[in-house]
Amino acid sequence: MNSVSEKKLLSVLAHPDDETFGMGGTLALYAQQDVKVHLVCATRGELGDIDPEYTETIKSAACLRTQELRCAAGILGIDQLHFLNYRDSGMPGSAANHHPKALAAQPVEKVAEQVAQLIRQVKPDVVITFDPIGGYRHPDHIAIHQATVRAFELAGDAAFADPKGLAPFQPARLYFHTINHTFLKIVVWVLRLIGQDPRHFGRNKDIDIVSLTEVDFPTHAKIDYGSVKDVRKQAAACHASQGGGDMDKGFRGVITRLFGGHHDIYMQAYPEPKPGQRVKRDLFG
Repeated sequence: MNSVSEKKLLSVLAHPDDETFGMGGTLALYAQQDVKVHLVCATRGELGDIDPEYTETIKSAACLRTQELRCAAGILGIDQLHFLNYRDSGMPGSAANHHPKALAAQPVEKVAEQVAQLIRQVKPDVVITFDPIGGYRHPDHIAIHQATVRAFELAGDAAFADPKGLAPFQPARLYFHTINHTFLKIVVWVLRLIGQDPRHFGRNKDIDIVSLTEVDFPTHAKIDYGSVKDVRKQAAACHASQGGGDMDKGFRGVITRLFGGHHDIYMQAYPEPKPGQRVKRDLFG
């Protein structure tokens, strides 16, 4: 592990905005504690829905969302961005899932080798990524989760010879960011109460929140980012084309304030948690 003054955190995600909407509080918190925070973004978010006000003036969704990511990264305090330059695969079942450059269409081993090279290059103490269902079953989230798990193994394996000739490096910890199970159940209850279908949630009604409540990952770490909640809010505003400025407004804002709190939840994947292990308040602790 790096020295106390050289702590490093590597977040491996799929799209621009994943870093802020999902675990932005964690990234901002550690950046303010002088941890070197690196972010791997596998795609440029080519298929993200863009608000109509942007469609007539932007060159491409990928260009706009990359700019938004750089804006958010600067506010969060991310030390360095790393792009894998795959194509956004779209939501489950879409034809874009099978595009030859789509992240979800790539062999896991191919993507894993790229991430493993970055792990050897950055030498992070802690690696974080999505949970096994990608938060809400997005194909790209699941793909980068699988690649990161494999990369975590490859990075420390002397038998894996990457093209740059980097020496093996084994991070100390691997965590999966999860969505609070109780929070999801409350969202389902409230949606039904106000006459909305929780099996068809989101802009395109393509997120089945009910199915998400059927998976309950254990909580091994809970990070309180209350001290940097305003930083996360400012970073979210960078993702204006994705409604980032409205995160604390409307239904989503009310539910988050009432039940979500200012915590990011993680499942520990490595080392294997000990039975009865207390919930950690620090990913490095």
